[in-house]
Amino acid sequence: MSQVEVLPASCPIDFVSPTSNNFFPRSYGDQHAWAAHINELISSSPSTRILDSSLPAADNRDEDDAIFPDLPPLKRGHPAVHLREGIMNAARAAEAHKEDAEQAFFVADLSQVYRQHEKWLRCLPGVEPFYAVKCNPDPYVIRLLAALGTGFDCASNGEISQVLAIDGIDASRIIFANPCKATSFVRGAARVGVDMMTFDNADELHKIARVHPRAKLVLRILTDDSKALCRLGLKFGAPLATVPGLLAKARELKLDVIGVSFHVGSGCYDSSAFADAVMRARSTFNMGAEAGYTFNLLDVGGGFEDGNFEETASVLSDALDRYFPDRNGIRVIAEPGRFYVSKAFSLATNIIARRAPMDDTEDAVSRAEIDAEQPRVMYYINDGVYGAFNCILFDHQTVHPYVLSLNGSFHVPSSEPLHVSSVWGPTCDSIDCVCPVAKLPSSLRVGDWLGFDNMGAYTVCAASQFNGFEVSKVVYTTGNAGGHEVRDALKAFAAEG
Repeated sequence: MSQVEVLPASCPIDFVSPTSNNFFPRSYGDQHAWAAHINELISSSPSTRILDSSLPAADNRDEDDAIFPDLPPLKRGHPAVHLREGIMNAARAAEAHKEDAEQAFFVADLSQVYRQHEKWLRCLPGVEPFYAVKCNPDPYVIRLLAALGTGFDCASNGEISQVLAIDGIDASRIIFANPCKATSFVRGAARVGVDMMTFDNADELHKIARVHPRAKLVLRILTDDSKALCRLGLKFGAPLATVPGLLAKARELKLDVIGVSFHVGSGCYDSSAFADAVMRARSTFNMGAEAGYTFNLLDVGGGFEDGNFEETASVLSDALDRYFPDRNGIRVIAEPGRFYVSKAFSLATNIIARRAPMDDTEDAVSRAEIDAEQPRVMYYINDGVYGAFNCILFDHQTVHPYVLSLNGSFHVPSSEPLHVSSVWGPTCDSIDCVCPVAKLPSSLRVGDWLGFDNMGAYTVCAASQFNGFEVSKVVYTTGNAGGHEVRDALKAFAAEG
């Protein structure tokens, strides 16, 4: 293995030539296939030369675009390249004795967001996406989706303010999709021109009638969300039996109800839930007509998972055709969140500490005392459940670590022995467990790096600074297919703004 530069840091990195057949494996069994795939991508990337550590980071500035003056530059190159570059930068910072040199960091591939949008338009051409800002209110993601023409699902005044602070986004592109809002939030929405909002109870109607009587109301109905990771029906949604009374109250208060919304639950893995929900929405449309309303909006909510999206899109399209065969005059929207961003963000974390048997005697004792499938080595990384991995607690996610660097090298031999380990966050709280059981190379040491994919949804948005740890920063790139389109869209959006 060629060594371009050796850094005498606490975590030295062996910089592998991009032409070698070594890169980050997602699993150890498919390491060589992954390496070949990545090397093919890297060989055609203008960012290949950043792998030569003899080049300072500044030499690549001509490849970055400063599209928005208040945001970091937008880089080129495959996200794996920038994971590597971030690790090399950390090694340089450690050599210079900089504080928090090994800080964890995200790499966001905006071309992945673009490709998800293309998939949405291809599979659900008649359904307008209103991105769920709460999922990941990243400023680049919001600007890109705005440039692509999406709307935005906001749940608070703060989210509304964040979206409207971006030049080029009009209030008409926002739905205030929180059925139970503070009165001051309703008043704030009225002040900035956000009229479209949801409700599911009579108290909300009285509140809106007092402070935002011109609102365009959308009735949120209860649906079956038993097959979702996060069951929102426990908190929101009007049962169909209550709909006639709510619509009568809205008429009495002279409020304009324009349509129906539902949500099958966040992270829904049962596509048939959408068919049942559309059927209930059809019944609600009929009740609206009986109450004297002519509904013109159907909001099919969120819950879209990338893994079964094509199936869900087919089920939803069939249900719309069955229950709303004539959709003239009816606008259909949705509130996708994780579908757009989950796969776009990867996280690199540094192993800051390690607990393992000190010698053969202790190792033999530990083997005798615990089950062979229980972890004998504990790794501590510099992000945890109070940070980016809050998705484990709040979003019921299971994360899977893979090795980014091993013993100061990007090369991870396929023959490397594995042992059962556990991975922990950096705080002093015992609930800060990232992976209770993970098989990792037995030669991992302090200073090595672990990576995590699919970290774009409900992660950084809810991260805290508990115990004084910083929220992990984000590096942005457009490394995959669609990169040129992303840059063109963002530049045109910036120019218009």
